[in-house]
Amino acid sequence: MSPPETGGLFFRNFERDRKEVMTGRKRVFSGMQPTGEPHIGNLIGAFANWVAMQEEYDTIYCVVDLHAMTAPYDPDELRSERTALGRTFLAVGIDPERSLIYHQSAVPQHLELTWILSTLSGIGHLERMTQFKEKADKAGQNLGLLAYPVLQAADILIHKVHAVPVGDDQTQHLELTRDLAGRFNHRYGDEFPLPERTTPEIGARVMSLTDPTAKMSKSDPSPKSRILLTDDTDQIVRKIKAAVTDTGTEVAYD
Repeated sequence: MSPPETGGLFFRNFERDRKEVMTGRKRVFSGMQPTGEPHIGNLIGAFANWVAMQEEYDTIYCVVDLHAMTAPYDPDELRSERTALGRTFLAVGIDPERSLIYHQSAVPQHLELTWILSTLSGIGHLERMTQFKEKADKAGQNLGLLAYPVLQAADILIHKVHAVPVGDDQTQHLELTRDLAGRFNHRYGDEFPLPERTTPEIGARVMSLTDPTAKMSKSDPSPKSRILLTDDTDQIVRKIKAAVTDTGTEVAYD
């Protein structure tokens, strides 16, 4: 199967757009895979934070379609989902006049830096990454899955960002990014700042409606586990009524 085409809804001229949007403030980068429909957990835990960050940072948000290729995919479906996710970025309030929005596959420097960083990455370290072990058990091992966090590091470092909004499940990958940045700087000279982690105070982990011990996920096989941003009122009501709850009457949260 061929990879998705480059270009797309937002990509016009990457270098020109970057010069127009970047103002000299500290930079933030984040991205999302165009697989599955975004849900309320994405809205509360990611999108709301991304929108707010536009006020304080130079913000860079990416549809990471190359990451989506580590699992079996249909090229036409991936192109469609990539465009749909870009539209969602706009719908939730990400402003293309204030944020750089683009498709990962449209910027070849992501892969070029990935190759350089791969020469600084230990295979044993990558094999011990929690997400690799979990996904390899489900989808089988492949080199792309093993190198996933190296590409993720390149996504971040290529923009020389200062902060990355990530959840708990991405902490290990950000630590690898900082480690690779340090190794690169030691070998070639100070080039990359070491990005800091930022986590929203509220909503970092919105839980599944069918399994309260698991985070709400686009990849969950049960559509009842999540409230999609495109769900209508009746669908939302049905999902909430069917949600797994405890036997207590009190309201508590961490």
